[in-house]
Amino acid sequence: MFITEMKEGQGGTIVSVLGGRMAVKRLADLGLTPGTQFKVLRKIRPYGPIEIEARGSNIVLGRGIALKIQIETK
Repeated sequence: MFITEMKEGQGGTIVSVLGGRMAVKRLADLGLTPGTQFKVLRKIRPYGPIEIEARGSNIVLGRGIALKIQIETK
């Protein structure tokens, strides 16, 4: 399952990040690495950005980068 398929208020854990070295590095710089727990705060428009809370920070992810995050739900 990918983070884009989740509903607002739903939480989960990052299982893996799919993509090139730069995408993986960018997400790691944001603290989004495998094993990180997070919660979806809001989805902006049906195909827009997604705001999540992870490691005590709110992070807004564009849809393209969010599609690279494979997750497991709680």
